[in-house]
Amino acid sequence: FTLDVGMLPPSNKELEQGKATLMCVANKGFPSDWSLSWKTSDSSGSSSIRGEESRTPGVLQNDGLYSWSSTLTLTEDQWGKVGSVTCEATQGSQTLVSEILRRDQCSQS
Repeated sequence: FTLDVGMLPPSNKELEQGKATLMCVANKGFPSDWSLSWKTSDSSGSSSIRGEESRTPGVLQNDGLYSWSSTLTLTEDQWGKVGSVTCEATQGSQTLVSEILRRDQCSQS
């Protein structure tokens, strides 16, 4: 069983509007009761930043496996303080996959 987790950073256009939406997508999961959760910490790693999360339930794909997505919306101010964002896939008590996005990887040159 593999769970592919990928994250998309916010777009420049959106940042110009004063917000940042990150999307986390997980594919090829089974069974359907996995959930995606976010952990966001500031650049010092000492405090967490709370954004607005929205999740979609698992969607059954043609291959019999499920896919999920979750978005995290931050204000531009919050995004400016972010050091790293982690998207984790969990089922019950186990956490299998986490994808970490460092903010310095997202900055557009």
